[in-house]
Amino acid sequence: MPAPTDQPTHLRLDRPSPGVAVLTLDNPDQRNAMSDEMTASWVAAIDELAADRSVRVVVVTGAGTAFCSGGNTSWIASEPDASVDHLRTRMIAFYRAWLSIRRLEVPTIAAVNGPAIGAGLCLALACDVRYAAAGARLGAPFVKLGMHAGMAGTYLLPNVVGEAHARDLLLTGRLVDADEALRLGLVSRVIEPASFLEEVLVTAEGIAATAPIASRLTKLALADGGHADFESCLQWEAMAQPITLATEDLQEGIRAAQQKRPPVFLGR
Repeated sequence: MPAPTDQPTHLRLDRPSPGVAVLTLDNPDQRNAMSDEMTASWVAAIDELAADRSVRVVVVTGAGTAFCSGGNTSWIASEPDASVDHLRTRMIAFYRAWLSIRRLEVPTIAAVNGPAIGAGLCLALACDVRYAAAGARLGAPFVKLGMHAGMAGTYLLPNVVGEAHARDLLLTGRLVDADEALRLGLVSRVIEPASFLEEVLVTAEGIAATAPIASRLTKLALADGGHADFESCLQWEAMAQPITLATEDLQEGIRAAQQKRPPVFLGR
């Protein structure tokens, strides 16, 4: 990433296998709080991944025992006389920086290896899929800190778990463990910590092996809760499916099925 080597970036970008990129929040001493250095590195990394057509799936996880403890709010407490306009300008830039992951066209996975709190939970919610390690805790305790939710929490949380569960979590500010998060639909799987990242990467490799044009169009179809109505769905699929039927990948998929071998999709 384009950052001076003698300065902390608080973020790692790795490519463990073809098509798979892993973004690791790397500020473990602060439980991966979103520092200014991490935020700047995050924006640069998302720009890099968005421009790289070889990337087929992105995994986000945390270093150490936490996924992300949220925004670094010490600057808010240090500016008690700051104007609303000043704070609003700063916060919306922070939101847009971290939510930029939503503009990636490839599937994104939040590998919640430990606590995902506040803005950290919102980052996980901004991903397409969430897996949690057993023992992880998740929550949006904004009201317990005397503040309104931020980083699209009042949009993303209802979108993922439904309005009733979102009201419960946002109005009480309570944290849930991984098993309750699974019951609520906040995460899709709970995995034992010893094999957590390994199993997530196996899933990511499986996604990376699918046809990338079909994958991107499917992600677009499911964005923001999916289609507005049944007819909109039919109209979209009547366009999107023929796009994939006209690809070389479709022919490769059929040949591979007939020959009982894994397909090799080239994205064309």
